[in-house]
Amino acid sequence: MVLTPFREAGAQDGFRDLLESCYRRRSLVSLPAGSSVPLLRNHVWLVVRGMVKLGAITIHGDDLLLGLAGPNEPFGDPLSGVEAQEARTLCASDLLCLSSSEIHQDPALASALLQAVTLRHRQSQALLALMGLRRVEERVRGFLELLASEYGHPCDDGLRLNLRLTHQEIASALATTRVTVTRVIGTLKEEGWLQIDERRRLVVTHLPRPR
Repeated sequence: MVLTPFREAGAQDGFRDLLESCYRRRSLVSLPAGSSVPLLRNHVWLVVRGMVKLGAITIHGDDLLLGLAGPNEPFGDPLSGVEAQEARTLCASDLLCLSSSEIHQDPALASALLQAVTLRHRQSQALLALMGLRRVEERVRGFLELLASEYGHPCDDGLRLNLRLTHQEIASALATTRVTVTRVIGTLKEEGWLQIDERRRLVVTHLPRPR
């Protein structure tokens, strides 16, 4: 297993309670799957429900996966130093938009956001660690472990990923080709390490389920 971000349940619960108080004071932005999220200057988005893919376009015109933002995780222009970044929902999502000024004026919210940004930073470090693995098979396996540990939902067979990433998107994240990713996923299925459920969602079978 590769390095995966560590999530403290207590901190996450406290952050969720704080966000819920914010929900009551403002309207959420609800977007269907595949929607583009505008990255507004001096504004931070928070994912309340759903999943957002963060990406960019390289100078050669190729898509690049920079990371994912799930429930209670922030993203937006102030948190990125990448030009031509884009954000797109992977499923139906509810988002909360906060200006930098109101975050600065609320110490509790600013502190909670710092914790959330720290977790996102650890995710980025984990992705960089994957890129240091020589074998593509190890990168794909580690990437799916990371997603399952971060966003997987317990099921009878392991941890199920409700988000949908194409083989091309996985390949873009791991600096390899779609054909190679398809081949590796096929091998993982044959080994029983990975399953596909009736709704075509990935299930990582060997990771322990949270209690």
